[in-house]
Amino acid sequence: MKLMQTALAAALVASTALPAFAGRDDDTLTWATDREIAVVDPYFSVTRELVIMGQMGWDGLVLYNQETQDFDPLLATSWEWDGNTSVTFNLREDVVFHDGSTFDANDVVYTINFLVDEENGVPAASIYNWMESATLVDEFTVRIDLNAPTPTAFHYLSNEIMIMPEGHYDDAPTGADGARDYTTVEPNGTGPYQVVESVPGEYILWQANADYFEEGPKGTPQIGNIRFRTITESNTQLAELMTGGIDWIWDVPQEQATRLDATGRVTVVNERTLRISYMAFDVDGDSGTDVFTNPLVRQAVAHAINREAIATELVGPASVVTHSACHPDQFGCTQDVTQYEYDPDRARALLVEAGYPDGFEFDFYGYRQREFSEAVIGDLAAVGIQANLRWMQYRALLSEVQEGNTPINHMTWGSGSIPDVAAITSHFFSGGPDDPAGDPRTAAALARGDTSVDPAVREEAYAEALGIISGELYWLPMFTYAKYYAFSNDLDFTPTSDELPRFYEASWR
Repeated sequence: MKLMQTALAAALVASTALPAFAGRDDDTLTWATDREIAVVDPYFSVTRELVIMGQMGWDGLVLYNQETQDFDPLLATSWEWDGNTSVTFNLREDVVFHDGSTFDANDVVYTINFLVDEENGVPAASIYNWMESATLVDEFTVRIDLNAPTPTAFHYLSNEIMIMPEGHYDDAPTGADGARDYTTVEPNGTGPYQVVESVPGEYILWQANADYFEEGPKGTPQIGNIRFRTITESNTQLAELMTGGIDWIWDVPQEQATRLDATGRVTVVNERTLRISYMAFDVDGDSGTDVFTNPLVRQAVAHAINREAIATELVGPASVVTHSACHPDQFGCTQDVTQYEYDPDRARALLVEAGYPDGFEFDFYGYRQREFSEAVIGDLAAVGIQANLRWMQYRALLSEVQEGNTPINHMTWGSGSIPDVAAITSHFFSGGPDDPAGDPRTAAALARGDTSVDPAVREEAYAEALGIISGELYWLPMFTYAKYYAFSNDLDFTPTSDELPRFYEASWR
């Protein structure tokens, strides 16, 4: 607490003496997170920052409307379903890419077929593997065929499927290992902003696209420049916000947000999100630590952690504990599963029963909101379990997780802002590289839910899968995220619960 008070006090003093480096004066909205962004591509950088930038720099066929909860035409003007597994899109004829090339159906065909080609190795296959192929009908008409009925198809088309120009990745260099390095390809989209400068790990500067098509659902960009900066220390972010070096931050710790709000110098908002926190166990011992192969140990860990206190005291008033491997606001996310309430005495008894009366020691991996992971470690220590924190960048940690090297990883998932269980549970428990258990029962149940257009069938199937996951305790779902946003009083910005800040809609007051 003293450190937070000191940082805020220093920022307030500094803000009276230092000039502004961002904001209205130079028509540049500067936002910052602690993430180092080396790849500016919405397919080959699976971070929330690139989901946001994906919407800034690229367009999909449709755009989800938060108010109507329906889909507005974006690059498409209209569409028609042929049964449940084929949809034909009519496209806009007035769109150009940032390099000046003209958009047409060939670009959509190229993008979809590039994604679904397994040889290209596009990460996060769940966002596109529901599609079979795209076929050219004519210059401005394209048909997309699905592998099976996919009730979340338009959610993915809106949030995740950004259209690239035909041939975009064709000249990607080949590395020493013989694999194509698609991360080096220069960004080129049709979106309201375009990249004009990028220094990996430091900043990315976007400029308003003067040729962006009119009367689309994203509107016309009102701010001339948007700069993303990497600032790894939260106290530095705070100080720069107060001194005018940046205009917008999020993931502000609750105590700091409260103090910021009291100053009146910036706008502070707490908003719910579709992101959840979870802990995944190494249930098969691949990491070399076999302690979590014992379900009694997993139960002990679950009962040792005061998730309610973390949500209430650290995350924010909009945060709630979730007992299922999904977000309670998502379709199909029943909470009627085995629940593990905070009970440290029960945790100690389970450890004795499991053969660990004196506890044990292991490496605990995390990457986001260190204070949340440290709170978990403190709760574990209270029952005799020593967790050694291994803090990593997301991409490095993801590699460790997928190689099976983490006894416990404390991570988060935002579901691509898609309000459906298919965007989270199906990603993690259908047998893919992020599946900690490889249980064929969950994979079969999720496949039934993912390929039915009958809501009742989907709910039943997802309830079965979620019940297995909770009963076996492959995951310990933690809590929903509720972000504290803090931004300049000069900025007209409205947070939304899908965790997609729409900077292209922002303006100066």
